[in-house]
Amino acid sequence: MSRKRPEELRSHRWYGAGDRKAFDHQARTAQMGYDKSDYERKPVIAIINTWSDINSCHSHFRQRAEEVKRGVWQAGGFPVEMPAITLAEPFQKPSTMMYRNLLAMETEELLRSYPADGCVLMGGCDKTTPALVMGALSMGLPSIYMPAGPMLRGNWHGQFLGSGSDARKYWSELRAGTITEHDWQEIGDGIARSPGHCMTMGTASTMTSAVEALGLALPGSASIPAPDSNHSKMATAAGKRIVDLVWEDATPKSLLTQSSFDNAVTCVLACGGSTNSIIHLIAMARRAGIALDIDRFDAISRKVPVIANLRPSGKYLMEDFYYAGGLRALLASIGDLLDLKAKTVSGRTLGENLEGATIYNADVILPRAKALIPSGGLAVLRGNLAPDGAIIKPAAAEPRLLQHKGRAVVFEDYNDLQARIDDPALDVDADSVIVLRNAGPIGAPGMPEWEVPIPKKLLQQGVRDMVRISDARMSGTAYGCCVLHVAPESWVGGPLAFVRTGDTIELDVPRRRLHLAIDDAEMMKRKRAWKAPARKFERGYGALFSQHIRQANEGCDFDFLEGTAPTPEPEIH
Repeated sequence: MSRKRPEELRSHRWYGAGDRKAFDHQARTAQMGYDKSDYERKPVIAIINTWSDINSCHSHFRQRAEEVKRGVWQAGGFPVEMPAITLAEPFQKPSTMMYRNLLAMETEELLRSYPADGCVLMGGCDKTTPALVMGALSMGLPSIYMPAGPMLRGNWHGQFLGSGSDARKYWSELRAGTITEHDWQEIGDGIARSPGHCMTMGTASTMTSAVEALGLALPGSASIPAPDSNHSKMATAAGKRIVDLVWEDATPKSLLTQSSFDNAVTCVLACGGSTNSIIHLIAMARRAGIALDIDRFDAISRKVPVIANLRPSGKYLMEDFYYAGGLRALLASIGDLLDLKAKTVSGRTLGENLEGATIYNADVILPRAKALIPSGGLAVLRGNLAPDGAIIKPAAAEPRLLQHKGRAVVFEDYNDLQARIDDPALDVDADSVIVLRNAGPIGAPGMPEWEVPIPKKLLQQGVRDMVRISDARMSGTAYGCCVLHVAPESWVGGPLAFVRTGDTIELDVPRRRLHLAIDDAEMMKRKRAWKAPARKFERGYGALFSQHIRQANEGCDFDFLEGTAPTPEPEIH
């Protein structure tokens, strides 16, 4: 394999030109306490660190950044830590999804505007992973992703707790009156016990696993719990490996193919992963110039079994998954569904990365004969209510609801939902179909994870699932018969805007159908009567977001960020 010469390093333009500006760059680096021998003729490695005091998922990243630096130094590189905005899922409002593209832009521009030859991307919390990868793909430098790792299992009175999933479960029980306020507070004290992202197969674990299967993270890295000493060792290994990737000029463009993204989709489906992954992987693929759409997800879903027995679809948590063999073991068991020749950042193929992987607990990583469901972990629905598609996760729903016809109960927005959902006078029963609109990319804004709860009076009757439809997203840790990502969204005049309380809605997951039982003439009459709502933003990032955001089925990227059109390198004067 041919290797770059030091004079071919991108950073050489800053440090090696021999002119006055190079003198300035060298002098300012000396100001930081570095000798010329620390960086001369060496790859400069940008460590994009999304640590923040407000992001509990990344609270260990100060230490991990030092461990990445250790690896870079050991491999003969020059590490430069660069803080980037954090996307803290529990705290950032209205939604981290609104700021995913901002972090992607920041990542791309940090790498372009500074003397970076390669980068280590430090992320984990839901939108951080796709944002970092999207930015790095657009910049095109050799890149390696270092996942934050899941937190330890939660615990309450000897019962394991899963973040997100059990919060929703016990919130319903509190509203139904089956647990006390004291119980609820104890659950809160025991559900998040260490650094790291959610330890269910929510969006965080789904996306870190997808990026490993894609080939942009070291093999086995996504499954390691954040507090485990092996996580520190992995961080150092990532720092070492990125230096070689620079010398090899192994850019994402040279590694990723259509098969790479198919591998990532297959991984998500076998894990029973988050519906959010569809939006993110489509956006990532478009940044790489690779075609991926929701129909590809549905096609792959039809042949992939859900074999990760992990919450919210299954029983266990990510800590159990790691001890059972982790992602390498799961991927090895479905190797016939993968392109094992796909390249990865390890320098080996995916198949070589999986050699020797073993399942140690067949109740956590199930044999195909005992799969949670034999296929169809995610399904794409179409019909007159979702002409551009909608998403459902059948494994998280009660099977009886997957073919259902019911009377619509419509909420105009989330405030309306909160105000009326628990009203004893609400005209709703277990067969009703609850509709939440104006919750999409522009309407919310930012397409938040606005889950629709079961009305309190139905909870008290023992109802724990019913059909719910929205143009919002749902947390990957959530469960229930929820039809999401309805496109186009209601705010821009999608058919969801025309549903009225009392209409009949038909859901048929096996036939991939979502239908509003009115004729075309009535639909057109309602459309003509509809009036576009007033703009939410007149200035700032909100205005930029609203003007340029794509719909859910297109990945929710900004239209001006998609694709692979070249951006010139900065002139150095």
